[in-house]
Amino acid sequence: MTFYSFPFEPQRIEATEARLEAIYDAAKMGLKGDSLALAAGLTPAQHRKLAEFDPLVEFAELKGRADGEFTAAKTLHEAARDGDAKAALDILKHQHGWVAKQQIDVSIDQQISITGALEKAQQRVIEGMYTDISHIEDHNDARQIDTGRTAGVGLPSPELGDRNIPEKCGR
Repeated sequence: MTFYSFPFEPQRIEATEARLEAIYDAAKMGLKGDSLALAAGLTPAQHRKLAEFDPLVEFAELKGRADGEFTAAKTLHEAARDGDAKAALDILKHQHGWVAKQQIDVSIDQQISITGALEKAQQRVIEGMYTDISHIEDHNDARQIDTGRTAGVGLPSPELGDRNIPEKCGR
């Protein structure tokens, strides 16, 4: 087995004028993060380390972004000034928050009568049949449970006596 020896020489990264210019150019084109670092000839780790120790790196990046945005905005404004309607609409929409109005005309020709609506609703009600079941037998303990409409919770039932009254908990 053969081992190859790679010479390791720690690179000293400095914010030279050429490096700052490369960062500026990459940021002006709209690149960010790792793409910006690689386009500027740095590894992402080197770019982060350089930006951490030298504030000129961040300034070059911000200046590049601002100049790129200015160039695009200037081109768009010149196109709008020369008569490009789409460019003018895009400026209005994205820079000034303009939204085209969507108009809907609604007209109601009928008068609404609440009493008439209630009468129609009453006509539509379906009368249903029901059977009142007074006793259901519980097969577990053979007690009778009252399900009639007259005996409610808390009222004594003739079949259950006082067992239908809920007890007060915790007192």
